[in-house]
Amino acid sequence: MYAIIENGGKQYKIEEGKKVRLEKFAGTEGDEVKIENVLAVSTGEATLIGNPYVSGAYINGKVVAQGRDKKITVFKYKRRKDYKVKKGHRQPFTELLVEKIIVEA
Repeated sequence: MYAIIENGGKQYKIEEGKKVRLEKFAGTEGDEVKIENVLAVSTGEATLIGNPYVSGAYINGKVVAQGRDKKITVFKYKRRKDYKVKKGHRQPFTELLVEKIIVEA
């Protein structure tokens, strides 16, 4: 069983018992989380597709960690114009352990 959820303008395929890194949201380690932006659910026999969300479907999970990804370098350059800008960026994330995918009919 898996589900497709929306978080931070992106879509993620999640399965029960697995960890997933989502866009950062409020919560500390150990908090219970309920995600209701479920776009599709597949049970193996049937697939439910929402319009835009599946009604009665949600995800129960637990926050495992809050953190920041590895640093990436953003370098802008225009030749012959003496224009160079170097910046770094670390994207914050929330790591979530998916405990249960629930579909209420």
